[in-house]
Amino acid sequence: MTDPSFPVLRLRRAEGLLDLPWELPLADWPDDLAFRQLDVGPSRHLVRFLVVDGALVALKEEPIDVARREYAVLGHLERVGLPAVLPIGIAEHVALGSAILVTEYLAHSLQFRRLLARFPLGPGPYRSRLLDAMAWLLVDLHRGGVFWGDCSLANTLFRRDGDRIQAFLVDAETSEIHPELSDGQRAFDLEILVENVGYGLADVAALQGRPEDFDNAVDAAEAVRERYRAIWHELHLEPALPAGDRHAIRSRLRHLNELGFAVDEIEVTPQDARSEVRLRVTTSNRAFHAHELERLTGVVALEGQARLLLNDLREHVAWLRYTSGEQIPEELGARRWRREVFEPAIARLRPAIGQRDPLQAYSDVLEHKWLLSEREGRDVGLERAIAAYLEVGAPAPEPPTL
Repeated sequence: MTDPSFPVLRLRRAEGLLDLPWELPLADWPDDLAFRQLDVGPSRHLVRFLVVDGALVALKEEPIDVARREYAVLGHLERVGLPAVLPIGIAEHVALGSAILVTEYLAHSLQFRRLLARFPLGPGPYRSRLLDAMAWLLVDLHRGGVFWGDCSLANTLFRRDGDRIQAFLVDAETSEIHPELSDGQRAFDLEILVENVGYGLADVAALQGRPEDFDNAVDAAEAVRERYRAIWHELHLEPALPAGDRHAIRSRLRHLNELGFAVDEIEVTPQDARSEVRLRVTTSNRAFHAHELERLTGVVALEGQARLLLNDLREHVAWLRYTSGEQIPEELGARRWRREVFEPAIARLRPAIGQRDPLQAYSDVLEHKWLLSEREGRDVGLERAIAAYLEVGAPAPEPPTL
């Protein structure tokens, strides 16, 4: 006979999860389970974090219809490669009308409050990167036909990504999937984002006792709107180019690659005058450099990290070619870079960074190297940069999670 107290349980992996007390409300789960206390933003529902088989997962109890929709949306985002937390499972208490949604904890992530508590709230590189990340996230979602519905800093997690920040959707309670969004849907979602970003930044200003930053928070929120519109325009631009100007076409494709987009297809259409052509480019998700780095080295990185690592790799390959006098293939040089440069550097950094993201630590070293080289007017080299970075304590805002 079926136990009416046990929920309908769907798990994408059973190890460690199957034996949890799913029949109980989340608040009543035994304290002797491996719960972790992590800072969370304001939430309408109970959220708890649990270590299961050495991995940290997030558990959220919410109404069953909301949980089902969120589980489906997160699954869709994963399948199409959009930045969001990964769904692991759902336990549906049909009789109670509630469910527990299980997602992977986003490793090395930060909430916006921690990020802005560590760095100045006012205008500066980190706030600018944060606002860029929000604009890019909404563009990514809208290009994928996702209406967020509750876009805000509080419903987002952030990861430092090389010299940038990447935003990830963490709350899809109000999200909807469509084949394509109308201009009205996009404008409404953007209006919600601008309003919520303004509230979020003003809230941080109040917590930090800086009322003078209230007006600045409103200006910053409006800047997200302009960033979003500029990115959307860039991606949907269909320039008229002189017929036969292959260099102009290549320049356009290279610019999209620099933004992180791989080009799926180009369409060149002659115009009536026959002296011009219209260029239309179809792009995929932002992972151009990440895919290239993985192809060359097997290293899996975020897009911004991959861009910096590829620059370092190609600099090393150029040095190998210069010192050897041989035209070493890029694939061979990439393997040597990983073996002779990257892996030894990571080994030196690990004792200082603990469980933090080693790829981000290496990216930090590269930025450290650039700053030192600019100061001294010469290339100080990787060894000097690593030593200097370790000497200042390998600083980073990411907290340990396990």
